[in-house]
Amino acid sequence: MSDINVDEFKINEKDTGSTGFQVAVFTKRIAHLTEHLTEHKHDHASRRGLLMMVAKRRKLLDYAKRTAPELYADLLARLGLRR
Repeated sequence: MSDINVDEFKINEKDTGSTGFQVAVFTKRIAHLTEHLTEHKHDHASRRGLLMMVAKRRKLLDYAKRTAPELYADLLARLGLRR
């Protein structure tokens, strides 16, 4: 999952703030941190950061579900996330 190309989620070349792009960036960072934590089990500071990122991604996905259900479904399918 860490081989996600976040550029595919941009609306235009300068896009950094759209919901889809932000969810893709968080998903990539979460996958990277998850791999890190499998090796470094006692890194509690990174674990806290991971939990905060997961919560922020969840809030963005809830926003997408509320405002653009088709974007929400597309994000879940393309990123391989489950509700």
